[in-house]
This record gives sequence, C-alpha cells and structure tokens, in this order.
Amino acid sequence: MIKLERVHKSYGSGEQKLHVLKGLDITIKEGEFVSIMGSSGSGKSTLLNILGILDKYDAGEYFLAGTIIKNLSEKKEAYYRNKLLGFIFQSFNLLSFKNATENVALPLYYQKVSRKKRNKIATEYLDMVGLKEWATNMPSELSGGQKQRVAIARALISEPKVILADEPTGALDTQTSYEVMEIFKQVNALGKTIVVVTHEHDIAALTQRNIVLKDGVVVDKALTEV
Repeated sequence: MIKLERVHKSYGSGEQKLHVLKGLDITIKEGEFVSIMGSSGSGKSTLLNILGILDKYDAGEYFLAGTIIKNLSEKKEAYYRNKLLGFIFQSFNLLSFKNATENVALPLYYQKVSRKKRNKIATEYLDMVGLKEWATNMPSELSGGQKQRVAIARALISEPKVILADEPTGALDTQTSYEVMEIFKQVNALGKTIVVVTHEHDIAALTQRNIVLKDGVVVDKALTEV
C-alpha cells in the first residue's frame, strides 16, 4: 500500500541545509496498523507530510496504492489525497460553527453530495464511532475524546484506503486514548491501512508494528505484541 525507496528530504540550502530524511526504505502493506515513533527532530512529521502528499521529497521513490507520487500537478495531488487518504490530527481540526454531523459530512460537501444524503451518511459514521446521540452537538459541547471520534468519522466518510493519524491521542487522557485506539483497531479490522505517528510507547504498543526513526533514518521495524 505504501512503499518508500531511498527517500531523501532536505530543507534550506547551502550551509543552512538541513537533511531531515536520509534514504528511507519503508514498506507498509495493505491492512496493516503501524506506528511511527521517534523523538522530536527524528523526521516523523516530515515523513507523515510526504505520505500525506502535503510535502514533496527530493530523491527516491514513493508509491501509494501502486501509484508513484512524484512530479504531480496540484490538481493530481489533491485527487490522490481525496481518493486514497484520510487525515486525523492531534488538534481535531473541527469547524467550531458546525455541529458533529456537519463536520463529519464536510468531505462529501466538497464532493458535491446533496445535503440530505451527506448528513444521512455522516449520521451512520457517527453511530459507528458511538456518537449518534451527539449528532447535533457543537464541538464546544463535546469532550476531547468525543471530538477525536468525530474527526475519525470525518476521515472515514470518503472511504480512504489509508488513514494517517498525527499524534491522535496527544491531547487526550490515558483512558480516552485507549478508547480512541480501540476504535482504530475496529477500523483496521475493516481492512483500512492505518499509520499513527506517536511519541507514546504505550500507544505504539497497541499497533501491529513500530517503525522507529532517529536522525532521519529507520533504526527499528519491530512487531509489537497485540
């Protein structure tokens, strides 16, 4: 599903050039549930941005669902992002002026799905993450864990092949974090490929495999006991 071959990424130029990713070789199979770990500055955020087609790489090859992601127009990049990827963030990124249903339905709005149909589908996804009764609540009326569930439902509604989650439990307490990871397990059981960036070892231990970065290189690709 995801294959990186000798991928390099630098920022800046000349003496100020910062070599962030140094020839990464990573393969993530379809249906895997993987965590990417590493301390601050290890390159994990840069890697996630490349996986999410939010940033370009300098050298090497990146294949996503068999398609090489390289030298694409902005239109093509947006097409593959919308078709193949779902994003979940630490800060939830919900629109404060829209209720839970409207937030979940947002990707379908951009796909020109009618309001009635997209809200009906959004309600089904809220039900899937256990939030059907909060469908009309505004984000300010939801707990952190509930907001993240809304964000998960929103990521799933366009039926992506891959879910990319950037520190999805970073703003949550331990119990709520485990509940969110349990939802990820259920989503993974449906066949979705999930990549979670985290610095928390207990969260990483709940995934099938850890990919550990240090100074822009992979230092470990260990299976976890789950």
